[in-house]
Amino acid sequence: MVMALKWKRYVLIAMASLALAFSIYGFWIEPYALEITHHLIRAPIATKLRIAHLTDLHSRGLGRLERKLLAALETEKPDLIVITGDSISSGAMNYARSAEVLSRLHAPLGVWMVKGNWEVWNPIRDERRYYDAAGVKLLVNETAIIRDGVWLVGLNDWAAGVRNPEETFDKVPPGAFTIALFHSPIVFDSVSGRCDLAFAGHTHGGQVRLPPIGALWTPRGCGSYLAGWYERGRSRMYVSRGIGTSILGVRLFCPPELAIIDVGPNRDGLN
Repeated sequence: MVMALKWKRYVLIAMASLALAFSIYGFWIEPYALEITHHLIRAPIATKLRIAHLTDLHSRGLGRLERKLLAALETEKPDLIVITGDSISSGAMNYARSAEVLSRLHAPLGVWMVKGNWEVWNPIRDERRYYDAAGVKLLVNETAIIRDGVWLVGLNDWAAGVRNPEETFDKVPPGAFTIALFHSPIVFDSVSGRCDLAFAGHTHGGQVRLPPIGALWTPRGCGSYLAGWYERGRSRMYVSRGIGTSILGVRLFCPPELAIIDVGPNRDGLN
């Protein structure tokens, strides 16, 4: 009996120690362990294009993670930065802190952004003026030419109700290499076939993933998408795990991600 009680005590101590270790790691270590992923895509464009995909910053200002992100971007030197929504972490009061980060992003072909559910739920007055002041070009069901033959299509978030995205794509000239930006990856179901490349976020990659179970929870609007590459017909979509955290400041087996995508002409031999 005494041995059995001692054994149970040891097991409880071990379990408590393991839970404490995972809590420390999940709340104070992994959320700041920014991972830079690199991807190579062949495309019928004249000049190679390096894209930095940011999403779900949920920034509260210029903190440790944001400084890591900015340092990584300085090293990677993207031609183009795209942000697929959720730059803020709470209500409208957080926009000023988010601007501290957005205003430090720079790329030769610009910094372009679409809204996520957090921006839709917490609108800011004089929205265009805010993003212009931060040096960010906002696309709300709009298109923009990046360079000859390369176009961006930016769609409003699924949470706002994407209405007839085909009308936005119709503004792109035939034969252009089309890059679509939207926050919730479920939008890919309705726009695949209209774009060559798409970027989305929203899922956080699950944020907490327990092997072999996987993601414990994902928000509405994810559909069947979690993280990484997906393909439908001629369209390919990348879903990033994102930079920040939502609801709880925890990540487990799902570190924050800065995705760097090199899109290059077929002759470059990119995969």
